[in-house]
Amino acid sequence: MSAKIAYLMSRFPKVTETFVLYEILEIESHDIPIEIFPLLQEKESIIHPEAESLIKRAHYHKFLSKRILAAQFYWLTKKPLAYLMTWFKVLIGNISSPKFLSRAIFIMPLASLFAKKMEQLGIVHAHAHFATHPLLAAYIIHQLVGIPYSVTAHAHDIYVNRTMLEQKLKDAAFIVAISDYNRRLLSDLYGSEIANKIEVIHCGIDPNFFKPRETLESQKNFRIVCVGSLSEYKGQTYLIEACKQLKAKGILFECWLIGEGDQHAEIEQLIINLGLESEVKLFGRQPRQFVSDALAEASVMVLPSVVTKTGKKEGIPVALMEALATEIPVVSTQISGIPELVVDGVTGWLVPERDADSLTQALVEVYEDPILAKQLAQQGREKVLDEFNLNTNSRFLSNLFVNNLMPDTASSIKS
Repeated sequence: MSAKIAYLMSRFPKVTETFVLYEILEIESHDIPIEIFPLLQEKESIIHPEAESLIKRAHYHKFLSKRILAAQFYWLTKKPLAYLMTWFKVLIGNISSPKFLSRAIFIMPLASLFAKKMEQLGIVHAHAHFATHPLLAAYIIHQLVGIPYSVTAHAHDIYVNRTMLEQKLKDAAFIVAISDYNRRLLSDLYGSEIANKIEVIHCGIDPNFFKPRETLESQKNFRIVCVGSLSEYKGQTYLIEACKQLKAKGILFECWLIGEGDQHAEIEQLIINLGLESEVKLFGRQPRQFVSDALAEASVMVLPSVVTKTGKKEGIPVALMEALATEIPVVSTQISGIPELVVDGVTGWLVPERDADSLTQALVEVYEDPILAKQLAQQGREKVLDEFNLNTNSRFLSNLFVNNLMPDTASSIKS
């Protein structure tokens, strides 16, 4: 298939959104060329090696530039009515949210430039990751040049602020939900017109990279690993509270927190206040190889996610998929789509959110029953291979692209 697909995302490359990076690489392995259109160029201190070649190809543009200005004059000359009507729809659609409206005022000119560029490149379809600003850009491009678009709806993009969401989804060719939870949510919100467009395709991991580890030698300490941004919705403060209880029980352990975020200072202070400086370590952002190596030495992976007051919560964390693929026991919480991956008592342990006591109890069970922990971890890998496999799931998405655009060429995607 020689027709090009455009990928739209807020920032690229983003170390916490590896699922976008590796999905692009997998889609291209099915002979579908992709052009990358980030709204912003992310300036990360850590960059995955696989992203470097894609960065060179990505279409980065500043929000204020001669090219942006020229694109506005181009559309005013070529399609003045369509251009002005799109401005009207964007402004009216976002007027209820000052935050989204301010973003839209910048996205509209940028997306106008993207539309011109995509037309020149022969783009036949645009796919947005996240249903907020990237989806708005896809919507604008569709209004100007008619390029059909789709979206992958993850978590905060449909849980927290749904400004203009219904209109953007109605105009989409198809919608990918990363969980059954998301599918049900969107169906309940917007009815059959939207529900009939939804396909559930889980995010996935590469099982050839995250392989079962060799049997661990006897460890001096019980090692807990938590991979996730240091943000309220990840719930690390409850893990630290649980660590205090483990220490009180006389269990020798160490806890590694891998990730960075706006709660760094708060978490660091909590560690000091509870006297856990020797047990709990902060490692900041790390590349995939560091995460893989850390998991290979872990006794258990914990992600004590919560629902915040603003409604922010997890989709299905990729970090849990990576842990189970490595056959690491996992402990997480009973929210959103997590139970679709971590089935309590089958592929791991699930506890109520914001419950340090239950979290401690689960960790004690992992510590005291390594045979059961290993069994559940092995069953977890089987589930990942069946339902959260990047290779398989990217093939499903590839087929969606082909079937929606060129039905006669669907057979070109290898099964």
